[in-house]
Amino acid sequence: MVVLGRIVAPYGVKGWVRVHPFGDDPLSWREMPVWWLAPAETGAWQEYELLSFKAHGDGLVAAFAGVEDRNGAEALKGWWIGAPREALPQPEENEFYWADLVGMVVVNGADEVLGTVQGLIETGANDVLRVVDADGTERLLPFVDAVVRDVDAGSRRIRVEWGLDW
Repeated sequence: MVVLGRIVAPYGVKGWVRVHPFGDDPLSWREMPVWWLAPAETGAWQEYELLSFKAHGDGLVAAFAGVEDRNGAEALKGWWIGAPREALPQPEENEFYWADLVGMVVVNGADEVLGTVQGLIETGANDVLRVVDADGTERLLPFVDAVVRDVDAGSRRIRVEWGLDW
């Protein structure tokens, strides 16, 4: 499963929820008639039929079949939103799903291994790669053109302009 976002809170009294997306084009998710939701604690994915999904103010809200009221929406708070990889559209050139980057080896220009991508952090200004080396040292690398020089999906490597002494 590719994690696309998270349900952050109920919205209103009719079962709607507020959604925090982890991508640039969440409104394209309305093309998926079924969403997969999972509690963060268990990761047990369940299908939910999407009734409606729209931008609202500075955020997004969604409604699902079977979630009739605020209590039902409250029960989904904190749940992950995901989809099987094959259900998602292919990303454009130089675009990536976060899930595709996790596990990639990060190397610098001298081919020295800096570590493996353990996750990404959304900061508002830009995304940040969370890279952990064999010793457990964590580095936070901005996922911007000035730092990330190449993402090679075939070799599962990310080349960055970054030294081991940083």
